Amino acid sequence: MLYFDGLVGVVTLGLWIFCLVDVITTEDGSCRNLPKLTWLLIVLLIPLVGSIVWLAAGRPQTATRARRTPYERDAPRYPEYDRPGRFSAADSASDEEFLRQCRERAEAQRRKARGEQG
Repeated sequence: MLYFDGLVGVVTLGLWIFCLVDVITTEDGSCRNLPKLTWLLIVLLIPLVGSIVWLAAGRPQTATRARRTPYERDAPRYPEYDRPGRFSAADSASDEEFLRQCRERAEAQRRKARGEQG
């Protein structure tokens, strides 16, 4: 029985330290139901009950727990690939045509720059 009491004490201490650090590192505006200082005092003064209440009612909701509407989606990793009208070659001939146009435009810009310099 003594072993069980010691285990409960260690678990309670671990929970209390976790919740104390969690309250301290949480941003001021993201605590639920009470201000951060009040949560800190509750967890400090009533270790076991305060820790459980913090986890149930005070800890901020994470993005995974927050509800999302079905039409929301995450931002694309590379948004330039999602824009409409982005060129993507369907076959090698149109790809060659696109590259030819790029080379012509680059050469025209080089000629213009040389003309302005000299």
